[in-house]
Order: sequence, then C-alpha cells, then structure tokens
Amino acid sequence: MEMSLGRRLGAEFIGTFTLVFGGCGSAVLAAMFLVDKEPGRGTQLGIGFLGVALAFGLTVLTMAYALAHISGAHFNPAVTVGVWLGKRFPGRDVLPYIVVQVVAAIAAAGVLLAIANGAPGGYDAAEKGLAANGYGAHSPGLYNLGSAFAIEIVCTIIFVVVIMGATHKNAPRGLAALAIGFALTLVHLISIPVTNTSVNPARSTGPAVFVGGWALTQLWLFWLAPIVGGAIAGLAYRFLAPDEEAELTETAA
Repeated sequence: MEMSLGRRLGAEFIGTFTLVFGGCGSAVLAAMFLVDKEPGRGTQLGIGFLGVALAFGLTVLTMAYALAHISGAHFNPAVTVGVWLGKRFPGRDVLPYIVVQVVAAIAAAGVLLAIANGAPGGYDAAEKGLAANGYGAHSPGLYNLGSAFAIEIVCTIIFVVVIMGATHKNAPRGLAALAIGFALTLVHLISIPVTNTSVNPARSTGPAVFVGGWALTQLWLFWLAPIVGGAIAGLAYRFLAPDEEAELTETAA
C-alpha cells in the first residue's frame, strides 16, 4: 500500500529528528565526560570519536528498520537527491522531503541545546559549537577548506552508493539497514577529525542555526559538498545497476 505524502513526511521528521538528536547529542553530551573534576584533572569516561560515530550509525540503523517501509527513511537531503537522480524517488516529493528534514534537524538541535543548558554554568552554543560542522579554525583537526570539501564529497558518495546498493531489488532482503548504519559509522570514523562529519545538509543546518556566526558562514560547504556527492552516487549507481522496477519506498534508509 502506498503511503500518503503526509505520513511519509511525518516519518521523515521523526527519523531526521532522531538522527540529529542522537548523533549530535552524543557529541555534545557524551563525547568528552570527566568525573572527579578538578582544574586540569579528571577521569575520562566520554565515548570519544568512536562512540559518536557509532551513535550516528545506530540512529540510522534503528530508524531505518522503524520507518523505511513508510518513507524510505532518507533523513538527509543528499540521500533524497541521490535516490531521485538514481530513479528511485519521484521528483515531485524532493522539495517536501528536504524541507521537513531541515525543520526536524533544527527542532532536534533546539531540544539538544535546551538539555545541554541544564548543566552547571549552562551551555554557550556559540562558544562550544553544538556539534556544528566546520573547516579551518572550526575543524576538529584544523583542516582547510579544500580537505573539508573533498572528504565531504567522497564520504557522501560512499554513503549513498551503499544505500543504493543495499536497497537494490537484487540485494539480500532485510539487511539494508545494517549496511547503511555501518556505512554511516564508517564515514564518521574517517571524517570527524576533518569536518565533524556532515554528509547531511539537514544535520549541519540544525546546530548551525543555534551556533550562528561562523557556523552559518561555513554552512554553504555542508550543503554543496553532500548534495554533489549524493548526485554523483545516484547517477553512478544508476549506470552500474539499472533498477527501473525498484519500489520507490525501498530506496533509502
């Protein structure tokens, strides 16, 4: 049964909200956590880069199993563009999906900021970053614009190719969400030090709205590079494995 657009958009909102809240929340609340705090001292119990990468992967994996049968579980404008160009998704629904994904990401970042503000001394988003993506002085490893642009394109291509392949009609049934969740974990493990990992313009927009300043100034890259990467992946997989009979709702996760 084909789902109505309203139901599919509702699923996209829930999934994108969970992705941003879970992934960025792990970075803001749990990546660096000290006990027995003293000036210059403390026991590190945080989850670090590995934990954040797993958090992003697990949110996509779980939400894909929960919602892919409703909306296709894109949760990402780059995925929506990629599967559209790969002929797995109708063009008329691209803009509504992207709008809802961005709204959900902003809502998730707002809820995360409200929770983070409950810590002693509150949480200054402009100073601490709210897991926003950046390059140059705002890259975790101080990587320049060229490196940031390149890694975002390459990692988005990898991610969307996995989505296209795992959801192909000839792929093993029932395992797509696992492959996609692990793929998102992988690209985070590669690229967190460079850009804090976007591969998702909605994920980047949510925190940037509350951080303002530099995060909004650099946001263009985290729209352009993932969209270009998603487009390349969609067109490439369409060439590699034509799938004219694919179900539109089984295109992504």
